[in-house]
Amino acid sequence: MKREFLLNILLLVGINLLIKPIYIFGVDRVVQNAVGKEAFGLYFAVFNFTFLLQIINDFGIHTYNNKHIAQNRDLLKSYFPNVLMLKTMLAGLYILVIFLTAFPSGYTAAKYLPFLGWLCLIHILNSLMLYLRSNISALGWYRTDSWLSSLNKFLMILVCAPLLWVDRFYEVFQIEWFIYAQVVTLVITALVALWLTRNEITWSSWKLDLSFLKRIAKDSYPYALAIFLMTVYTRVDAVMIERMLVDGAGEAGIYAGAYRLLDASNMIGFLFAGLLLPMFARMLKEGEDYRELLQFSLQMILAGAITLSLPVYFFKSEIMMLLYQEGTAYWGAVMGWLILSFIAGCVIYVYSALLTAGEKLMRMNRIFVLGIILNVVLNYFLILSDKAAGAALATLLTQSFIAIALVVLAMREFNLRINLRMTSRAILFFLLTGMVCYLSTTYLPFDWRLKFVLSGLASLVGAVVLGLVSVKDVVSLLAERE
Repeated sequence: MKREFLLNILLLVGINLLIKPIYIFGVDRVVQNAVGKEAFGLYFAVFNFTFLLQIINDFGIHTYNNKHIAQNRDLLKSYFPNVLMLKTMLAGLYILVIFLTAFPSGYTAAKYLPFLGWLCLIHILNSLMLYLRSNISALGWYRTDSWLSSLNKFLMILVCAPLLWVDRFYEVFQIEWFIYAQVVTLVITALVALWLTRNEITWSSWKLDLSFLKRIAKDSYPYALAIFLMTVYTRVDAVMIERMLVDGAGEAGIYAGAYRLLDASNMIGFLFAGLLLPMFARMLKEGEDYRELLQFSLQMILAGAITLSLPVYFFKSEIMMLLYQEGTAYWGAVMGWLILSFIAGCVIYVYSALLTAGEKLMRMNRIFVLGIILNVVLNYFLILSDKAAGAALATLLTQSFIAIALVVLAMREFNLRINLRMTSRAILFFLLTGMVCYLSTTYLPFDWRLKFVLSGLASLVGAVVLGLVSVKDVVSLLAERE
């Protein structure tokens, strides 16, 4: 299983590193530069508002489905038609609730209304795509899912590149064009995912089974609650910034620009979790020892997270001023806190996958509730004092608390022990990487871009020297025969 994980995570990360950075920095970032921080800030705030209630539309179905189909692949034939009907009904309920809550939340003003309906549709399509992909990964088609994971962003690049990279279109670009492009590419991606699973689905068995729908809804409820709680504490900050501050749209735009780098980084953690969940689920069901996979995946993701986060933190202002026409040192301060939260986020991705596979959801949800309370309280006070930078610091503190709490919960529920050797190596690696980055920024007489690259390379060498990444193990696993 370790070899299968390594092969697929290398393929997943490789594909996504080829495509998603081009999308994030060549499309998403350029859209913000084209329309300005206020217009993009409005879009970002409404996007996060509609995302907060996404759980009504998704209801944890794709996570529930991924785990259960992975453990019993024959269930797909009976699950698929009923789940699709359930998702259709949930999508209608989601739209209704969004518009009902938009009135008291103040999102019915003329400047917000054009976004609401379209962004609802984007979330519905994205949820459908994730469900269809969950079938593919649960069937064990990990490499197919790896390619599919980047198809939507690849299509976005093809659609948006002419509009953003040709001057006459760039000068008149509107945020609505970006929204329409997302709708079109999500429809295409969902159709491709559906076509790939066409032979695994019994199309003639379509009928409405209310008892079956109720059972799925009841069984997926804990997954829905977990996703909802995670969504709240990771997305409420942008909404609070836009609602609480006089210059909320502009500050939300700054936060969106900084969050873009965290989003790009989170791609890695999301891929790890998506791959680990069905693997952990199958290993737990069959009584296999999962601890080696847990340690292996944790070492790999921490090595990558620290190598990425610390150099970006030390060169935060230079990076933000390079990326954005309106970028300043303040933009860098916002991004600095956010990128550090990525390290804790990676721990959350790995341990939440294990806890979900082990059906420890309700215990995990209690931690998420505490995380929401902590995040909202921190956001309230820190946004008032430090605006977007305060929200970023609140994110770092909240993620750190949840990461530690999930590790403690997993140790208790699965009788795990602290791996002192790995923990000490990870802490030492963090400290040494921080020292290397500090010395690089302070003493090297080079352009900051070269110093940034050298800091990253030195960090990679440190990960290998300290044994977080074992070149020997990686080579031997890749050399093994199927």
